[in-house]
Amino acid sequence: MNVAGMLKAKGRAVTTARPDEKIQDVALKLASKKIGAVVIVGDAGAVAGIVSERDIIRAVAEQGALVLTQTVGSIMTKSVITCTEATSIEEMMAVMTQGRFRHVPVVDHGALVGIISIGDVVKHHIAEVQMEVTAMRDYLATG
Repeated sequence: MNVAGMLKAKGRAVTTARPDEKIQDVALKLASKKIGAVVIVGDAGAVAGIVSERDIIRAVAEQGALVLTQTVGSIMTKSVITCTEATSIEEMMAVMTQGRFRHVPVVDHGALVGIISIGDVVKHHIAEVQMEVTAMRDYLATG
């Protein structure tokens, strides 16, 4: 399976914010939607950055609660690793493990079309493995 299959199953909704939004407002979005990251988009809707719960916690720990009044652009990760719908589950697992991050925006021709989390990747990988096990059992039972 690839990212397109994961997006088909989970949907393409992505919570976004602008770089000039306050960190407090982005934290409220994360909490209200019970998600771990928000994609930061620029003027043309292209991915400009990403902010996770961890980024906000780190900023508060380092700078104190007043950091929440700053713009999210000041703490966002600017060099965002993205993927396409053709990216495989195996590639996603390797990229996320190597980069030590849990969310990857999905981009098609420069436009944001979805987001994949490590939970999505693991869920679909487990489903693939279970299908293979079932197929092997069926094969052995009829062989």
